[in-house]
Amino acid sequence: MKAITIVPGTPNSISVQDVPEPPASDGSVLVRAVELGICGTDFELISADYGWAPRGSKYLILGHESLGVVEDAPADSGFKKGDLAVGIVRHPDPVPCVACAVDEWDMCRNMKYTERGIKEISGFGAELWRSHPGFVVKLDPKLGGCGVLMEPTTILAKAWDHITRIGERALWKPKTLLVTGAGPVGLLAALIGAQRGLEVHVLDRVTEGPKPELVHDLGGHYHTGPLDKLGFCPDVMIECTGVASVIVEAINLLGTDGILCLAGVSSHGQEQTLDIGKINRTMVLENSVIFGTVNANRKHYQMAAEVLGKADQQWLSKMISRREPLANWRKAFERQPDDIKVVIDFSHR
Repeated sequence: MKAITIVPGTPNSISVQDVPEPPASDGSVLVRAVELGICGTDFELISADYGWAPRGSKYLILGHESLGVVEDAPADSGFKKGDLAVGIVRHPDPVPCVACAVDEWDMCRNMKYTERGIKEISGFGAELWRSHPGFVVKLDPKLGGCGVLMEPTTILAKAWDHITRIGERALWKPKTLLVTGAGPVGLLAALIGAQRGLEVHVLDRVTEGPKPELVHDLGGHYHTGPLDKLGFCPDVMIECTGVASVIVEAINLLGTDGILCLAGVSSHGQEQTLDIGKINRTMVLENSVIFGTVNANRKHYQMAAEVLGKADQQWLSKMISRREPLANWRKAFERQPDDIKVVIDFSHR
């Protein structure tokens, strides 16, 4: 079968090659790939910033934003042939730590977890993949191709889950949300904020094209320029750019009882000057919180399925900028200015 692979540690080693079909030991649910979403993590893996091959293998099958159709599954698995499904990315460590022992592998303490298409387990970027039933999630068929947005939605479902838990330490009635970055993660953060009834604001450097339109379609406000010119302090901020200067601006904007969730991963070497005394004084005196979040557990996949199910399907479809057939896989990894989410279509080779 065909699969998209890299050699971890070797920059730009990405290729499509013939690989063996997944062994039964990978799990009893066999899925035929339909689509694969591409994100910034994939580009970092291709650049050899990180990435680990499965034990005993020289290559890693890429891909963690899956969408497929079940080909075969045991009668007692909860799946049947034809079900629309996605795979869960992170798997618990074998020890397990206290978090993994209660299925909260997204909060793994000892960092011995594994991740499909990233860390020590081959990903979903192959014509066929297998998984154990507990690591496959069934989707509503009405989602169709929009189901490929499931994995990035889980990241924001977790972010909002933790934001809510923090906010409810006291009486909490948030009114305003500011999202920095209008990529897929930022737009999905805004979607959930709109579904929760918040006044949504999104800031990005792009001044025209699909991003402002998508924000406006949510009933939100689209901004460009520095954060300190917005004229208000949001109750909730979700930072999705990973850009150090934007993070500093967000920290300085944080208001009384404000919550700042860092959802973007920064590259190394971005140096900024911080007044730690001012930050400490503000956070202490105004009960503000800054926290980071990554990955998701099964509960967040279920929450994400609800988010996508309630969303306007036309709005979701506009997030997908391009679908490239597997035969044109190289083009899928060529970034274009108006791209939001690019998808590789495995159903058309």
